[in-house]
Amino acid sequence: MTLRLAMWSGPRNISTAMMRAWENRPDCAVSDEPLYAAYLAQTGLDHPGRADILAQGETDWRKVVDALQGPAPEAKPIWYQKHMTHHLLPHMAVDWIHGLTNVLLIRAPDQVVESYLKARADVAPEDIGLLQQVTLFEAISAQQGRPPVVIDADDFLQQPGAYLRALCQHLGIAFMPSMLSWPSGPRSSDGIWAPHWYDAVWRSTGFEAWRPRQPQLSGQGLAVAKACAPAYERLYEARLRLT
Repeated sequence: MTLRLAMWSGPRNISTAMMRAWENRPDCAVSDEPLYAAYLAQTGLDHPGRADILAQGETDWRKVVDALQGPAPEAKPIWYQKHMTHHLLPHMAVDWIHGLTNVLLIRAPDQVVESYLKARADVAPEDIGLLQQVTLFEAISAQQGRPPVVIDADDFLQQPGAYLRALCQHLGIAFMPSMLSWPSGPRSSDGIWAPHWYDAVWRSTGFEAWRPRQPQLSGQGLAVAKACAPAYERLYEARLRLT
């Protein structure tokens, strides 16, 4: 039986590095933001590489969902699905999500906004995924009778090996040391948008070393970070903690 591991994140997190870690397992296939094309088609947003994303991606979210519930690529026993929560638009059904093993990957909103504004001219609360993560967290908790695992990026980067071991134990699979390092450069599994966003990951050979960050925000960026702070705090309280 396939373990369909859905990692729900917002942008400018460690989600792509996390995808690298799982893809470096020989028993795991990965999918990179499969709902991105459908999200852009529905919203009309002008993201970097929009034309290529729409041309090469599936714009019908129903077809994406059907594929995600179908056979795993290469018949691998683990299928890691890297998802952005803001790609879940209000009109999209979410019942299919309960058939996945879901994990939420969170990051402090001031850090997300600071990073996001390095690549985009403006930002809104809906762009960074935390509001949608709370909604998803509550829905999964209500449906399954227990909350999904929540991992905070700052916690994780301080002890990536320990957190991956804990997550693998929770999932009932063996931890593999190969998850902690990988070859640099692009992969065929990377989304077509990778040249616009993945430069740091392409240079990496493992998770970045943790360092304290003190973002300096003002104006719109500060307002968005404050608007998303309660959502982050709600999820942070529920995060996985190592004992």
